[in-house]
Amino acid sequence: MEIKSVKEFDPGQIHEIPQEILDSVSDIIEKVRKSGDEALFELTYRYDGVELKTLRAERKSGVANEEEKAAIFEAYSNIFRVSEAQKNSITNFVMEVIPGVRVRQRIKPIEKVGIYVPGGSYPLVSTLLMCGTPAKVAGVKEIYVATPPSKNGGVNPYILEAADLIGVDEIFTVGGAQAIAAFAHGTETIPRVDKIVGPGNIFVNAAKKLVYGTVGIDFIAGPTEILIIADDTANPRVLAYDLLAQAEHDYNARPMIVSTSRDLLLKVIEEINEILKREPHEIAESSIKNNGAFLFAENLDEAVEIANRIAPEHLEVQIKFPERIINRLQNFGTLFVGPLSAEVLGDYSAGVNHVLPTNGSARFTGGLHVKDFLKIQTILEVHETGFDKVSKIASTLARIESLYFHRRSVEVRNE
Repeated sequence: MEIKSVKEFDPGQIHEIPQEILDSVSDIIEKVRKSGDEALFELTYRYDGVELKTLRAERKSGVANEEEKAAIFEAYSNIFRVSEAQKNSITNFVMEVIPGVRVRQRIKPIEKVGIYVPGGSYPLVSTLLMCGTPAKVAGVKEIYVATPPSKNGGVNPYILEAADLIGVDEIFTVGGAQAIAAFAHGTETIPRVDKIVGPGNIFVNAAKKLVYGTVGIDFIAGPTEILIIADDTANPRVLAYDLLAQAEHDYNARPMIVSTSRDLLLKVIEEINEILKREPHEIAESSIKNNGAFLFAENLDEAVEIANRIAPEHLEVQIKFPERIINRLQNFGTLFVGPLSAEVLGDYSAGVNHVLPTNGSARFTGGLHVKDFLKIQTILEVHETGFDKVSKIASTLARIESLYFHRRSVEVRNE
């Protein structure tokens, strides 16, 4: 771990999906499209080592104690409240563009949503809460979940607990690209959905990329990332743990910090080394040493500039007067302001969504939102008082574009 100047750092580390993985996943999708359930049983045995008797999960949890149940419920409640506020900000309206030309906006929920919940080492209960709760608030009629099976063919009981709270219709013990293919095309057991949401590994993301258009998706996410902007008033120990919390996700995670104090950066590196000696963690140590960035900025202007160029998934601001720069920060998934606003609270319990854009895509999109489960429809009504004016405009533009029957379609109404 070494300190670099902001001027030396190239933020353009984009994680592309290799063509060989896209080709491999394309074969999986085609197999599921053609053979349905049979392919899912075969692929689950091949990739997960589990011989399933059924694709439907047994819906019995019963493992959570009262404290755990309360934590899941409170996290759900906070996410629900934020999602409800989001929905209330998107409204139906009727307006008259000119006399006789009326436009209406209508908000309708998507009918069927498939949620992918990663399994493996970290069964992400919080991901189900983050994806399922706004879908429920939006009014989605049917919510389905796919998650990799445990070695006994079941589903993590905490995921079942969250699914029951949300009101998930069914849970399927299928993971990987084959789960995405099943949601996109449908099988004998798994229904075809209208949209697929939720994070996953590179194979899941490759599958989402390939089925987009057949179904909707949230977005294609790369490895997780955090950038912290800090000055000499920040606590090095807190910063070290925040970086390590992001680093432990996987070997490709990108923990980054930019500071106007070289001394602070040195203290953070020292803290990280001490923590990893006391509390060893192979994944966190690997990703922070291989992908970590410790950047020195001459001033806050440089720090803001590099933050906007990186467009990180998570952006923390731990400086004395954060208000000085908040409005100048343009590109991020979620912004965490002040020393108590830990990124981990966004992951779990504060109500904001943790399904966020990575790979610089925060330049053009935000995180998962209740609007991602809504269709915004427009309705046009034209009456005699407005037809004459808008029809002349349309007829002229059709003539400019040399679209003969477009023009005639308008003119015939005048004849």
